[in-house]
Parts: sequence; structure tokens; C-alpha cells
Amino acid sequence: MNYRQTLDYLYSALPVFEHSGAGAYKPGLGTTEALAALFGHPERNYPTIHIAGTNGKGSTASTIAAILTAAGYRTGLYTSPHIADFDERIRIDGKTVSHDFVVDFTRRFLESGSTLRPSFFELATIMAFDWFAAGKVDVAVIETGLGGRLDSTNIITPVLSVITNISADHTALLGDTLTQIAAEKAGIIKDGVPVVVGEAEGDVRAVFERVAAERRAPIIFAGDHPLCRTTVGADGLVEYTDTPWGDFSGELRGAFQALNGRTVLSAMALLSERFDIGSDAVARGFGNVCSLAGLQGRWQSLNRNGRNFIIDTGHNAGAWQYLGPALAQEACKRRVVAVLGFVADKDVAAIMPYMPHNVEYIFTAPSTPRRREAASTAAISADNGIAGKVSPTVKEAVDIAVSTTAPDDLIYIGGSTFVVADFLLCSSENF
Repeated sequence: MNYRQTLDYLYSALPVFEHSGAGAYKPGLGTTEALAALFGHPERNYPTIHIAGTNGKGSTASTIAAILTAAGYRTGLYTSPHIADFDERIRIDGKTVSHDFVVDFTRRFLESGSTLRPSFFELATIMAFDWFAAGKVDVAVIETGLGGRLDSTNIITPVLSVITNISADHTALLGDTLTQIAAEKAGIIKDGVPVVVGEAEGDVRAVFERVAAERRAPIIFAGDHPLCRTTVGADGLVEYTDTPWGDFSGELRGAFQALNGRTVLSAMALLSERFDIGSDAVARGFGNVCSLAGLQGRWQSLNRNGRNFIIDTGHNAGAWQYLGPALAQEACKRRVVAVLGFVADKDVAAIMPYMPHNVEYIFTAPSTPRRREAASTAAISADNGIAGKVSPTVKEAVDIAVSTTAPDDLIYIGGSTFVVADFLLCSSENF
């Protein structure tokens, strides 16, 4: 098989959460442990940093990885989902996994004679661990896929655990309440391993404190003793001042990134006890996340065909409590048209209170079997007092946005990760 044929196998023969939703979710670590044993436990060859949380974990993981790369460490990074291509999930120093390795790893699994029936994510996780071992990384930053306690990545024993925050998402799988979700995320806390928590209050904080105490894990709440002051400029860039590593600017835009940055700095304070991380590495890591770690889709500015775009993968209420005000602020300065689409299992109604009324909306549907049809999203929006146009595909929605805006206007593309992926595909083909 070549690379594309291998991906066809991975997507068609294995249950894929991004395609089929809860039916592909396999709680439990038995299959992943057996897969790891089949490949010689590659995850034991290097220290790891484990990242969980409802929102911000991709940005946090990528920034930590960028800093470690800037400090001279060969750094693996495993994140999900991908936007355009599977290889984005597995990187070393920002470079994506070799397509030949993806083919070879899959061939080795198929030829092993194993009777294991892994999910897509279980096999991808061990593929990442094996690539990092083959690449002789000094350290790997591992983002959970969903939850924490029963997530496939949770077979590792990291040197540091990080939990960014908790909000309602994947409630059918993780629990109906924030404390239930927090308990699942707290499953990555290991005996004696320090944990940094970005945002947690009240009962959610109590869950983390209880689990950390039970496991004798030192716990730091980033908000208790912030290691920086932050200001967000008119361009959305975050300035970090009064840090132990000096003053610097972040590449990732938006006030919500200031919270992620605070979490990263708390992690750096602990990681500096094990790794040689200088001020220049911290500044370069924050300032060059996209090139050093390959991050995309976080309030990312693009220009296509004379139009200004911002793409962002925020898809739940926890993300939109920050995205909404950011869009509203943009709409105070210029016309903003938002192209939005979601998958069917997202609580779209919970997002609506955060959607600003000074933005024009085009509701669409991503090209995935899990999509929520554009008319359904528009109906929920109308019930919440927000009207918008309806377009069945992302390409058509983008065409409408481009044809009805001027060069100084802003077009926002977001909601589902699949909407962003569809936009990047159609923009590369047509713009």
C-alpha cells in the first residue's frame, strides 16, 4: 500500500471518532497496552509531558513543544484531530511524520498476526509513540484525544501532567456535569507526578485537589500565582511581561491565549528543574509556535484572493466565551461575516449566547458524516434570536462570503475543525 491507500485502510477498516462519533470511542486501555507491547513499548524510551483539558490543550501542548524545540531538545508532539492531513498529528520539531513510516507501521501491524481490533485512535497513538522512539526524541508532548482516565494516551507515565480547563463537551461520553468531566480529565494525574491546572474553581478545583492528594502528586493552579502579566493588543497579539524569563510576545492571537500562556509558564517553572530552558527559548517558543510546532487553526489570520480571513477551531461553549467577544470587538472596527458549521453531537444551543449580534452569519455544514446540516444550525440560531444565511457546503458559503465582502472586511471561518479543513482545501484549489 502507498500512503493514500494506507489512510484509506485506517479510515475505513478502523472505527474513527471524527467520522462516526461515539461509536468509535473505546473506553479502556487494554487494547492500547497490548498494542504497545506488540511494538516493544516505544513510549518507555523517552520522557513525556501529558496534556488534557476541554479547550486550549492543543495550543498549550504546541507551545510547550515549541519551547523545548527552541531550547535544543528533539521534541515529539502528538495532537488530534488533524485539519488537512493525518500526518499533522505526529511531529518531531514541527516536521510531520514520514509517509513511508505511516505505511511501514501499518504494514507491520497487519503482518504481525495480531488478533487485536484497535480503533483508529488507538493505532495512531502507538504509531506516534513508535515514530518518536525511531526518531530518538529527547522528550515528547502528548495531547489526550478525549477525556483522560480512559484515553488511549494514558498508558504513559509522564514527568508532568497539565490540565488546561474544564467545560461541557462530549457529555454523552465523559459525564453530564463539570465535576464528572473533571474526574475523567484528572485520570491523567499519576502517582507522585506534578500536575499543573490552568483554570479551575469551586467543585471542579476540589476534584483535582482530591485526586492529586490521593496520588501524592504536587499540584499547581496557574491562576493562584501567575508568572506573568498579559496585555492583548488591538491586533490580538498577547504581550507577556514580568515573567521569570523576561518580556516577550506570543504568536497566537486572542485574549484566551493569555490563559493558555499562563498555564504554559507554570509548566515551564516545573520543567526547568529537569530541562535546560533559557529565556531565549521561552521567548522563541511563544513567538514561533506555528513554525516550531506546526500549529494551525487558532485565531489564525490568512489572506486569500484579496480577502482577510480568520480561521479557528473553537467548537463548544467554553471556547466561544472567548471567541464571541473577540469577534464582537472585530465587528466594532469593520464588517465581519462568519461562516459557521458544526458536527451533530455538539451542543450548538449552548454556544448561541456567546455569538455576537453585530456579526453576519452564514451557516453551513462540514463534509463529514457526523455533520449537523446547515438548516439545523440556522434553526437553532433563529430560536436564539440570531438570523443568518444558509449554505449547504463550506465552499459555497465561502464563495458567498467572498462575493459579498470588500477587501477591508473580515471573514471568520470556524465552528467544527472539519469546517476549517474544508475551507483550507477549497481555498487552496480556488483562491
